[in-house]
Amino acid sequence: MVCPDNRTSQLPVNISRSYARAVPKPDVDPTLSLQLSVDRSSPVPLYFQLSQQLEAAIEHGTLTPGSLLGNEIELAGRLGLSRPTVRQAIQSLVDKGLLVRRRGVGTQVVHSQVKRPLELSSLYDDLESAGQRPATQVVVNTVVPASAEVAAALGVAEGSEVHRVERLRLAHGEPMAYLCNYLPPDLLKLDSAQMEATGLYRLMRAAGITLHSARQSVGARAATAEEGERLGEPAGAPLLTMQRTTFDDTGRAVEFGTHIYRASRYSFEFQLLVRP
Repeated sequence: MVCPDNRTSQLPVNISRSYARAVPKPDVDPTLSLQLSVDRSSPVPLYFQLSQQLEAAIEHGTLTPGSLLGNEIELAGRLGLSRPTVRQAIQSLVDKGLLVRRRGVGTQVVHSQVKRPLELSSLYDDLESAGQRPATQVVVNTVVPASAEVAAALGVAEGSEVHRVERLRLAHGEPMAYLCNYLPPDLLKLDSAQMEATGLYRLMRAAGITLHSARQSVGARAATAEEGERLGEPAGAPLLTMQRTTFDDTGRAVEFGTHIYRASRYSFEFQLLVRP
């Protein structure tokens, strides 16, 4: 199940499973616009230097999904590299799922993986700042009785009314995550059109709510058939999971979320510090 008390599991969501489109070969190689270079004095392997630059261009949207890379021989000649080195760089991105080799078409950009820092920010803001063109489909927007888990998280009585919102978050038109959030019913007006136009945290801030801190846990599990259908993944595909309870500057719990993310497109980044 997507949410602890999700009664909308049979809602149909039509998701295209085709991520790389067959498009005509480009008149101009898109890598020509990139400032690619390699440092032969560096201990970093040449293929890895090239793959990192191409990966950065994909992540920043310079090489967009559907783009076709030019001829490997021409790219090797421009950089003064051997063809096996260029092929190894491209293959490393194919292995990461960022590129795909299509017979009769060429090497095509599939998508980039979103790397989200573990901080109090919304997925919408993170996608937008990464140039991922976020979009939202509101699947559920209703009031429900609070389950024991939700009541404990929000500090309300079990069975009392809470607002439940379920959204499918997309980037570049592809599903990225399914988000289920519970909020106190009197917190703010939750309009579906507004939630499809912007992020939930932005709506909270616009309503004068100051987000202060959150308690969060991250995990992983296999996708159910229903979750796979929603996210464009096969049943059993790996998913990242996140639970978060967010508090405002008065210490009030303002949101409890249970989210699932496509592990093929999404990762969390940690910064670890040594204690003095």
